[in-house]
Amino acid sequence: MLRSGALMAAGSIVSRATGFVRSAVVVAALGTGLLGDGYAVANTVPNILYMLLIGGALNAVFVPELVRAAREHEDGGAAYTDRLLTACTAALVVLTAVAVLCAPLIVSAYTGYDGAQASTTVALARYCLPQILFYGLFTLLGQVLNARGRFGAMMWTPVLNNVVIIAVFGLFLFLSHDAADGLTAAQTHLLGWGTTAGIVVQALALVPSLRAARFRWRPRFDWRGGGLARPLRNAGWLVMLVLTNQIAYWVITRLSTTTGQRAALEGLSGGAGYTAYSNAYQLWIVPQGIITVSLVTALMPRMSAAAADGDLGRVRRDVSYALRTSAALVVPAAALFAALAPWVMGSVFEYGRTGAADIEVMAGMLIAFAPGLIAFSGQYVLSRGFYALSDTRTPFFLNLVIAVLNGSLAAAAYFLLPPRWAVTGMAGAYTVALFAGAGVTAYALARRLGPRTAAGVDARRRTTALRTHLRLLVACLPAGAAGHAAARAADGLGTFAALAAGTVALALTVVLLARPLRLTEITDLLDSLWRKLGR
Repeated sequence: MLRSGALMAAGSIVSRATGFVRSAVVVAALGTGLLGDGYAVANTVPNILYMLLIGGALNAVFVPELVRAAREHEDGGAAYTDRLLTACTAALVVLTAVAVLCAPLIVSAYTGYDGAQASTTVALARYCLPQILFYGLFTLLGQVLNARGRFGAMMWTPVLNNVVIIAVFGLFLFLSHDAADGLTAAQTHLLGWGTTAGIVVQALALVPSLRAARFRWRPRFDWRGGGLARPLRNAGWLVMLVLTNQIAYWVITRLSTTTGQRAALEGLSGGAGYTAYSNAYQLWIVPQGIITVSLVTALMPRMSAAAADGDLGRVRRDVSYALRTSAALVVPAAALFAALAPWVMGSVFEYGRTGAADIEVMAGMLIAFAPGLIAFSGQYVLSRGFYALSDTRTPFFLNLVIAVLNGSLAAAAYFLLPPRWAVTGMAGAYTVALFAGAGVTAYALARRLGPRTAAGVDARRRTTALRTHLRLLVACLPAGAAGHAAARAADGLGTFAALAAGTVALALTVVLLARPLRLTEITDLLDSLWRKLGR
């Protein structure tokens, strides 16, 4: 399981690293103003619609159902898998076609644009919306691989997507030195279809791994009586969960794009709208994507098998293990974002059309996001505990806490704060909402799984996820201060040197405090590394 997690983490690291380059090239080409906002909305809408209507359901339902079918069906779940894939693909085709036809309505729902800005955004959206189909195929085929214990391909193939986008925007920069007045029809085609091509390559790159796993998909339309009722019911609750999240996200998108327009009209330096929020968010979720997602993806088949056997103690132990192990890296990462935000943002985005004022705005948003990373990672682990139990209804109601708080607090930030700080306040609102949601989800899952037993690993070691988080916070407070001081001292040497100095100081402080604070997740990892280096 750890080897699988390490393989996925390595793929995710490379994917995120190339993603940083991709983001830097996009911002260098389009900036963080209205033109960048238009592209960001057009490219984000397909992912929003996919997750809203089917993506979240596929991610959470597929692996538990495939594991259960493999254990219960005589053919190892082959026919069931074919039926489920066929039904989901048919839904994706219909959804994609409808979305492309409704592109103007979709863009108007997420923005208040008019004139040339609206026309450009709608055109980009039409070329990007076919991504819905290929996002879905990538998720479907990747989950089939995960259920068969093959985890690497789904984490490594997004690198190809990033390479395609980097090439597309590199070509755009070469052919067009200034897009300040908007995009031509040819430029719109290049950016729109080029972005979609990246997702197509990402999805098709899974085919060799599927062949190596001896999987052959044979479309089956005999859905009636095929056992699809339970996954469809579970998927329905997840669609409602994603819908509530996307309503909150719609509020933020609408308010942040409007704030960007207000900031531009007032002549504020630095883009303070949706693009800045999106860039800070993309950096913020990197540790969770590398660490927590990799670990939980490797654990999910085991948790699902334990739940199918009725062994709630094993599920509890796996959830606790995932919370403690992921926290050992996620909490220091949150401290790094809070302490080194200006240098983190500058190292990725301070190129081309992005200046110091833009970096300052995005750094403030990253600081506001930073504490929420801890709750975001914990919420992800806890919700997968429910999904392993084939329970998607409870997470829906628990998620309402996050969605309602996020949307309402974001609206309060928009109305109460000036344009320079409104979107930063929206980032802080998400942090508050995540902590509230993680708290109620942890309480509900603990009641569902029952008390720890004396024979359980947790009871013997008397190490709980909450204690681990508190000890990590005690270590990371002085570590963050040391990192910030080191970065400021090295600032004259450049952004990368300052970031490196701050990161090393922060990491060394955490390592030095690990043994006195009994942070076994960190000390065990260090001991393992020393043993490997000593061989």
